Amino acid sequence: MDKDNRDDFTFAKLSDLKLPVTIRISQLEGNRRPRSFTELLEHPEFKFHGVQSPTLSDLYVICQLVADNKPLTIPFRTSFKAFKTTYTWNEWITFPIRYCDLPLSAQITFTVWDIAGTRAATAVGGTTFRLFGKKWQVTLRRGKHRLLLWPGIEADGSTESTTPSKLGVRDEMGRLEQLVKKYERGDLPKSDWLDKMTFRKMEEIHAAEAAKSDNLFLYIDVPRFDFPVIFSEPEVQGLPSTSTLPSQPPQSAVPPIMSFAADSHLWSVIDPDISRENPVEDKHRRLVRSHRSGPYDRELKPNAKDRDMIGEILNYAPSQPLNPEEKDLIWKFRFYLARDKRGLTKFLKSVTWRDPSEVKQAVEELLPQWTEIDTDDALELLGPGTVDSRVRAFAVRQLTRADDDELLLYLLQLVQALKFESAASDQRSSRSASNAISYDDSGLTDFLIARGVQNFVLGNRLYWYLMVEVALEDKVVSKMYGRVVFRFMGKIVETNNGFERRELLRRQGQLVETLGKRARELRTSKDPRPKKIEKLRSALADSKNNLASMPSLPLPLSAKIEVTGIIAEKSSVFKSNMYPLLLYFQCSDGSEYPVIFKDGDDMRQDQLVIQLFTLMDRLLRQENLDLKLTPYDVLATGPSQGMAQFIPSKAIAAIVSEHGNVLNYLRAHYPDEGSVGTWGIEPEVIDTFVRSCAGYCVVTYVLGVGDRHLDNLLVSPDGHFFHVDFGYILGRDPKPFPPAVKVCKEMVDGMGGANSPHYTRFKSFCFTAFTILRKSANLILNLVALMVDANIPDIKHRDVHEQIQEKFRLDLTEEEAIKHFETLLNETSYITVVLDRIHDLAQYWRS
Repeated sequence: MDKDNRDDFTFAKLSDLKLPVTIRISQLEGNRRPRSFTELLEHPEFKFHGVQSPTLSDLYVICQLVADNKPLTIPFRTSFKAFKTTYTWNEWITFPIRYCDLPLSAQITFTVWDIAGTRAATAVGGTTFRLFGKKWQVTLRRGKHRLLLWPGIEADGSTESTTPSKLGVRDEMGRLEQLVKKYERGDLPKSDWLDKMTFRKMEEIHAAEAAKSDNLFLYIDVPRFDFPVIFSEPEVQGLPSTSTLPSQPPQSAVPPIMSFAADSHLWSVIDPDISRENPVEDKHRRLVRSHRSGPYDRELKPNAKDRDMIGEILNYAPSQPLNPEEKDLIWKFRFYLARDKRGLTKFLKSVTWRDPSEVKQAVEELLPQWTEIDTDDALELLGPGTVDSRVRAFAVRQLTRADDDELLLYLLQLVQALKFESAASDQRSSRSASNAISYDDSGLTDFLIARGVQNFVLGNRLYWYLMVEVALEDKVVSKMYGRVVFRFMGKIVETNNGFERRELLRRQGQLVETLGKRARELRTSKDPRPKKIEKLRSALADSKNNLASMPSLPLPLSAKIEVTGIIAEKSSVFKSNMYPLLLYFQCSDGSEYPVIFKDGDDMRQDQLVIQLFTLMDRLLRQENLDLKLTPYDVLATGPSQGMAQFIPSKAIAAIVSEHGNVLNYLRAHYPDEGSVGTWGIEPEVIDTFVRSCAGYCVVTYVLGVGDRHLDNLLVSPDGHFFHVDFGYILGRDPKPFPPAVKVCKEMVDGMGGANSPHYTRFKSFCFTAFTILRKSANLILNLVALMVDANIPDIKHRDVHEQIQEKFRLDLTEEEAIKHFETLLNETSYITVVLDRIHDLAQYWRS
């Protein structure tokens, strides 16, 4: 480095110093006095100590690098020396650790040892040397140092050491050493003739001081670098978080020798101050949001630039946090935003909830005058991020505008939201009473109970959603939901015919319990499938079980349907692993309603997926797009039990096996010889097939449904195509390289091939449906987010927002999003076809 460049630097960073830590142990100075004659009489073993020897004894030094009361290296010992006149080692010790890896609290302990008889040693003295200066002096120490030895004890390497290398009191020799350090640093002017005289005089003073001193001093040398070395930690690039480790382990094998800086995914930096407010930012916030500007803010309106910025913020996804500048902007125009229904969730994110004055203005003044918000924002406010019960109560009031059919779509999530109500109230005692946050009851429980009592179908679903939570292993959650069920039943009894309604719910529970017991017996028995079917029909026909004939009872799966018994001769057992039951219920109107009853399977994930399919179907129909989705009903009656509506249909695998292709299957059921362009099939059937293929193609893409094969893609005789078995969602898939959009060759063939006009219509339906659902992305995001604590496997411990947000690509324009979806639609996966064939073989051998 040339001199011009050297002058540009005044210090170096420790993180750039890659050299190993090195020190030199120079010499020991001071008088070691032999034991007195009296001590030797009292302790005869002292005569074997090296200090009693007429020559210099064989001393050695043990040093070790420590930090935060823990060793950083193993102890290192000086080599053997035969001393003649002075204890001088002049030995360099190199520790196996680099300067850049040192913590600020790093220290080196030195203990001088002497011989104390056969295979024994005694401590002459110990001292602890800090590598960095104290308090604000965070520079690496350098040059020669004189360390005070504490006689007769080992060095103490703790943070607050009892054997520090320096004392507050400084002797003459210490004063002169400080002057020498200043001279070496260049702080004192140099004069050759005067310097020689000074150093000669200092040597004389040193000798005199050492002769009369009772202290022992160990001299060491620390390397001198060209510049002062300032403590600094290495900057870590590319860490996903400063406080949490990634949930997934690295996929590649770790080499035996690696750079920890390069492999940042193996470790994380924990900042103890990360949860604390920056005092500078806090002061800035209080100045910007001074309540003296309140009257001025009421009339404040944004200019064109601010309006564009606010519009951009309002379009953020629910999971996107606001930075301090965005929060200040929203707060500044809070009165202007009160007329915008999209602004409330962003405004509440900009409130500093530990500031009582801000909370008071936000909740008591602004919230009551805010315009009515949409359902998706109301659901976001009922999530775990909202702790103030008045904000939650505002969200509940917005939900009262929803009719029963709409409320039924969100009921599953609203029942889950009760957990966050409980969490908020339970934390009341641990919070400071001085803040302005309210932890009163928001009224969500009362709202759900009141609507459930008014509407029988809604109340029936509410009852079963609550009972599933009561059956959970988590006793705290179970007890909380048990109290809700108790209140719900109490309100039902208070209504007209309340006792009859409560009896119907009891009988439903009894029916489910009986069916569950039979399903478990058949599942665990070693009988072949035909024998299981025979046993099931026998049990159903047995009058003792009250299953073949019963008083009219609303079906738990759908309370609109009243059943009077189960038709034994039509019921059967599927050949799946869990042997689910196929039960044909006799309805009071004379029709039949087939149901699949499963025991041993967690159906809560299927229930959620079907609920979201139903919601998306409603969103599409509101825009006059009917894609014939007609999702079947699913109800979890316990954590590992449930029932689903059975739609008479065939899996595509069976269709290909029996009919050759989908067109032949549809033609066999709905032939139309006079049709033009529909291959001898009724045009309405082909239209239904094309529309339902498009609908399920989009909704399964949005929810990231995985594990698709020809056995869980079904087609009904009238052309309705649909998916079953949702064990893998949100991107999880047991198959390697699964396509994002699930369209198999058999589906395309059923539309007449990729060049047919029906396939063109199919693509057009897909693009329109995707565009419509993107507008309701926040609603779908918030519904899935409310299920995070529902113990559903594919949602628990996963970033569901990120998974679904990635599907919608809200960062793209509508035209760009359609092009993106078209690209995904055109991608084909050869490996998917291969794996479908392997699955066919597996199913063949299982049967």
